[in-house]
Amino acid sequence: MKLRFKIRYFLLSLFIFGIEIFIAACMNDPIIRPYGGDFLVVILLYCMVRTILDTPVLPTALAVLFFAYLIETLQYFRLADHLGLKAHSLPRIILGDYFTWTDILSYTLGIICVILLERWTGRNNNTISHEQPVCK
Repeated sequence: MKLRFKIRYFLLSLFIFGIEIFIAACMNDPIIRPYGGDFLVVILLYCMVRTILDTPVLPTALAVLFFAYLIETLQYFRLADHLGLKAHSLPRIILGDYFTWTDILSYTLGIICVILLERWTGRNNNTISHEQPVCK
């Protein structure tokens, strides 16, 4: 694992973060607001990690998914209430309020999308490169 700044992932992070803010501030529909934000948040986290860490796609994607599952599990146990976090405070908004299986599904679909897009764009650095050696 190497530290390396990747502008592509940084710009994607900023773009997705902007979409997340738009969804939170402006959307009040039955699909995008409850599911789109959760779908995108794991993609945002993945892009943020890949901005600074040069790690393989699959382990990184699975680590982000595990982290999202962990946060959702903490919501199930009402961690925000146990910590005494006030309603509408930033820590409570980040941690979340309640567990739902649809959030788990949204996170899973988001990470599947990441893995497929990385494979489709050829950025899956889990595989051996097919480049020819310079010298034979």
